[in-house]
Amino acid sequence: MIGEGHLVSTVPMPYDISEEKRDWYREVSARSRSRKAAARRGELCSGEVELNRPAFRPEVLMPERKHQGLCSLSLFSGGGGLDLGFERAGMHHVASYDVLDVCGETLKTNRPNWTVFSGAAGDVSATDFAEFAGEVDVVHGGPPCQPFSIAGKQGGGDDSRDMWPSFTRAIREIRPAAFVAENVPGLLGRRFDHYVQETIIKPLSRSYTIDAFRLSASAFGVPQERQRVFFVGFRSSAAARRHTVPKATHGDQDELFSAKCRTPGARAALGLENIGFDCFAPTLRSGFTGPRKTTSILNSKASQTVWRQLQIWPNGVQESREAALRFPPENGHFRLSVQDCGLLQGFPEKWQFKGAVYQVIGQIGNSVCPPVGYAIANSIVDALRA
Repeated sequence: MIGEGHLVSTVPMPYDISEEKRDWYREVSARSRSRKAAARRGELCSGEVELNRPAFRPEVLMPERKHQGLCSLSLFSGGGGLDLGFERAGMHHVASYDVLDVCGETLKTNRPNWTVFSGAAGDVSATDFAEFAGEVDVVHGGPPCQPFSIAGKQGGGDDSRDMWPSFTRAIREIRPAAFVAENVPGLLGRRFDHYVQETIIKPLSRSYTIDAFRLSASAFGVPQERQRVFFVGFRSSAAARRHTVPKATHGDQDELFSAKCRTPGARAALGLENIGFDCFAPTLRSGFTGPRKTTSILNSKASQTVWRQLQIWPNGVQESREAALRFPPENGHFRLSVQDCGLLQGFPEKWQFKGAVYQVIGQIGNSVCPPVGYAIANSIVDALRA
C-alpha cells in the first residue's frame, strides 16, 4: 500500500497537444459533467432496467476451516485479501498493519475484534516488531508493488515506496515459522534479479528455505486475469520439503475434460445477460496507481478492448449498484459499482470497504484475491502441521 509519506512529489509537464484536441477534451469534459448532473437528477435511467444479481459467491471457494493452532500477523494489509484468506484457513489473527487510515477503517469495520494498526501506527518501516518474537507462526503481506510494476515506472529500490527492506527486517525480528510475501510478476524479471537476491533472498536465506512462484487468480475460481508472485519461506527445512505450491482448483472453458471446476466469466459472475461473449475480467487497476482519485480500473489499452467486448464500462466506478444504474454510459455498456469490483477480485459481498470510491477501488486493486490467499494459507498450514 502507498502511504502519503511514501509518495514522490513530481511537477506535471504541460501536454503538447493542438488547440483542436484541447477543444475536444473540453467538449468531452463538459458533456461528462452534464451527464453526471442528469444522473443525480435521475434523468438517465428509464426505470425499466433492474439491478444485476451476481451469481458468484467467493466465500464458497474458501470453506471455513476450524482453528489450526497457528497464528498470523499481517503487514501492508490493505483491503484485507490475505487477512481474510488466512482467517478462513483457520489461522488466528494477531494484528494487521497498514499506513493508510482508510484501510484500517475497512479492517475494523469487517472484524471489530481484530487488532489493527493504521496511519502512523501502521507504518511498517517505523515499527519495532521484536515484541512479536516467538508469538507469531506466520507473517504475511504484500509490500507496495508500484516500484516493480509498469504503472509504477519500475523504479525498484530507487523508489521511495519500496518497503521490501522493512518486510525483511520484520521477518528477522519476529522469526516466524513461515512467511508469505506477494508482489507483481515483474519482480521476477531479469531487471530485478540483483534486487531480489540482495534485498529478499540473502537477508533471509540463512534462516529460511525460500521458494518463489506465480499463481493465477482464475486458477482458483476468481473471474479475473490476474497473476501475482509469491515468496514463501520456512524456518524448518522439513516443513519446506513438505510444502507444495497450491494446485489449480479451477479451469476455463478450454479445459472441457478437466476434473476441475470452471471459473465463470466476468459477465456470468456479475449476473449480467448473455450476449454471446464472456471471458475473465482484465486485471483490475488500483485507484492508488496513476492519476490520484481516479475511479477507473482500466490498466492498459489492451484491457480496454476486452472490457469493450464484455460490454462492461471500466471507468467511473460508482459507490453502489443503484448509483451505477442511474448513470449508464453513453454506449449502453454495464457500469460497475465498487461491490462488483470487489466480487471480481474475489471478496464476498459482505466484506465492506470504507472510504471514497477511488480509495475503495485502490484497496480492492491492491489486495491479494482472498481465494488465492486462502489456497496459500492452506498450503502453509499443511506444511507446518504435517
